[in-house]
Amino acid sequence: MKRIKSLNTKFAEKFGPHVTQQYFSPGRINLIGEHTDYNGGHVFPAAITYGTYGVARKRDDQRILVYSVNFEEKGVVQLDYKKMLFDENDGWANYVKGVIVQLQAQGYKFDSGFELLVEGNIPNGAGLSSSASLELLVGVALQDLFNLDISRLELVKVGQKVENQYFGLHTGIMDQFAIGFGQEQKAILLDTNTLSYELVPIVLGEYAIVIMNTNKRRELSDSKYNERRSQCETALKLLQTKLSIQSLGELTNEIFDQNVKLINDETLIKRARHAVYENQRTLKAKQALLEGDLASFGQLMNASHASLKNDYEVTGTELDTLVTSAQKQPGVLGARMTGAGFGGCAIALVKESAISNFENKVYDDYLNIIGYAPKFYVAHIGNGTLKLED
Repeated sequence: MKRIKSLNTKFAEKFGPHVTQQYFSPGRINLIGEHTDYNGGHVFPAAITYGTYGVARKRDDQRILVYSVNFEEKGVVQLDYKKMLFDENDGWANYVKGVIVQLQAQGYKFDSGFELLVEGNIPNGAGLSSSASLELLVGVALQDLFNLDISRLELVKVGQKVENQYFGLHTGIMDQFAIGFGQEQKAILLDTNTLSYELVPIVLGEYAIVIMNTNKRRELSDSKYNERRSQCETALKLLQTKLSIQSLGELTNEIFDQNVKLINDETLIKRARHAVYENQRTLKAKQALLEGDLASFGQLMNASHASLKNDYEVTGTELDTLVTSAQKQPGVLGARMTGAGFGGCAIALVKESAISNFENKVYDDYLNIIGYAPKFYVAHIGNGTLKLED
């Protein structure tokens, strides 16, 4: 593989000529089921073929040296097992530290240091989970280099703990799960309450999923993400005064509507309604895909975006401009934001023969309204994090 060859060359430049191990960890899109993962609902993500590549080797001493082609200005960052606290100066390398910290907390031992060189082709800050991709890459590389007896599910949970405990973001498990368990041409219907999941074949026929990047960087920690989670938790507590439920994901639309007066706050009602209704849309979307009913799937995508805009209020001008333009183009069955929102990306289900015209029209609309250009990528559904064989 050309990319791995060039990374090995770069590795030799930075660390000297050594035998290395190679890894790949994908990004992800979420087909539908947004902001349901921390509400005990279902999500429907898929791993994509854009992702993070890594080249690594175990050292004979205790030194940890890491380098990112994407952040060359940082140079080689040296880490110390005894000094793993977050340090803003270490930039991207904090993700490496976070994974080490969580693995050590679970009793895993590292008898030496290592060298790691990474390069990602996921647009940074685009909401396609470049951070979770890196977390799983580091986890799988360390599992391999140090022969750690750890399951894939535990590695997925380690990635989530890095976000929750190391960076202080109250994110759900969807991103790491999709990246850890992804399979080619399959989406994952995941019940975030139980972590039971189903692999659903993605058969799109003459259609394709186009990723539309707003090019507005999404900073999750600076967003209102934690506020939305807190609002849903408050709504849940109010519903629990009458209903015996542990999460919003347990409710049907009908039961929610019958008990909505318990919440008695318009903002909280909107937040909770999105979580409940989006969960039900996700279950319907899985059924539509299984039945080959792409038109219904597209309509559910449109309804999802409307709910994220009006009830959850996490879209913003850039995402709304992309999605509104996409939805009115010929050959489009549906479009919605994907990821946490507040910038990042949207996706559209587009007839393959119409993609070129679609991209041109949406590009022009977005440029005219926003003032700078979007980017487009055709999403190919790929495998989860893995060691690459020579």
